[in-house]
Amino acid sequence: MASTPALETRTLPFGPDAVDEAARLIAQGECVAVPTETVYGLAADATNGKAVAKIYAAKGRPSFNPLIVHVPDLAAAEQIAAFNETARALAEAHWPGPLTLVLPVKATSGIASLVTAGLPTIALRCPSHPAMQAVLRACGKPLAAPSANASGSISPTRAAHVARSLNGRVPLILDAGPCAVGLESTIVAVGEDGTLRLLRPGPVDLGLSVVQGGSIEAPGQLASHYAPSKPVRLNADTAAPDEWMIGFGEIEGDDTLSARGDLAEAAARLFDALHKADEGSKPRIAVAAVPNMGLGLAINDRLGRASV
Repeated sequence: MASTPALETRTLPFGPDAVDEAARLIAQGECVAVPTETVYGLAADATNGKAVAKIYAAKGRPSFNPLIVHVPDLAAAEQIAAFNETARALAEAHWPGPLTLVLPVKATSGIASLVTAGLPTIALRCPSHPAMQAVLRACGKPLAAPSANASGSISPTRAAHVARSLNGRVPLILDAGPCAVGLESTIVAVGEDGTLRLLRPGPVDLGLSVVQGGSIEAPGQLASHYAPSKPVRLNADTAAPDEWMIGFGEIEGDDTLSARGDLAEAAARLFDALHKADEGSKPRIAVAAVPNMGLGLAINDRLGRASV
């Protein structure tokens, strides 16, 4: 499969025209670099799985970690996640600002499963930066936005940092100068009983110690991802009678990641397909081979974890 040709990356100064162009590109399913008060983020429509897959492709992200979703205000956040009194109090005290809350995602949220990495929770933040706020309101969509840099490189706090890392991988960088905070947001998981767990330290100090170990719940953690409750067999050409088959390309099945062999489509459908297979009537799952290139590397990384 041919690699995606390099894009022309434009840098525009923050202003009405740049915001309109960013919103136009995001509406078309592209990802755009936008500054926040913490670092520059690589923003895409969080309800569009294929658009979110482009974030992973641009960053060269090695596996599908959960992504922080940015919203303009608390009201928008409450359409996506279930807030209890503790979560609402934290949001009212620290939003807009560099605090991310991990909360149960609502079934009606419309958020693509690739954003949450198939988890029942979602990481939400209301940024204070006027550029990200302007883009959010122009788009009218929640935006998934990890740091706008190639995976493993230094987080970007200036447009020049983004250009150095992602030139040719994204169509637009919105330049609003250096980030005021320059450090990724604090991430806190809020339990149903109001207990707090610090998943990533950051600019907002709530007097908590970082949780060690456990499963992955948010960006910046190293742990296993969602795995089906059933045994998973990879690189399958056909399914056994007791297997639910997830196909790819010419290999058909009970479901498919992409009949066209499109890796972006496969990435966008991955977690939905695994959930569907896990909920099916057959006791085992088989998955067709996915090319180990580009987004296929991340897909296979995730499938490898699911099959352990």
